[in-house]
Amino acid sequence: MFRKLALLLPLSLLAACGTPQENCIRGNTREYRVLSNLLAETEANLARGYAWKERQVTRTELDFCRRAVRDRNGEIRYVESSCWRDVVDTERYRVPIDPAAERRTRDYLVEKLKTETARAEQAVKACKIAYPENAS
Repeated sequence: MFRKLALLLPLSLLAACGTPQENCIRGNTREYRVLSNLLAETEANLARGYAWKERQVTRTELDFCRRAVRDRNGEIRYVESSCWRDVVDTERYRVPIDPAAERRTRDYLVEKLKTETARAEQAVKACKIAYPENAS
């Protein structure tokens, strides 16, 4: 989860840099993109026969730590020593699926995507009219 957020943060900063037309299109086609991604994931689950889930796993590893120490003269110096630190990893694991339920989900997403595709196409046309690109 943290890795996904770490990857999305720079993308969200880049997204703010788009043209007004691109920002309009991106904002009005979000639902279409979400449904497309869900449909792709559902179809992949059906093809594999299982789904992937993620969980956070904490493990302890030996590391070097620096700490400030005041010596007899009152000066601060840094001392390195070994220490144990907790490290959080994201682990993927397989989850069994109910193929019938997954097919129903896929069928629902296909129908929902049809209506959302029409709405997204209209939104893109409206964005292109509202924010025409300069052909310079």
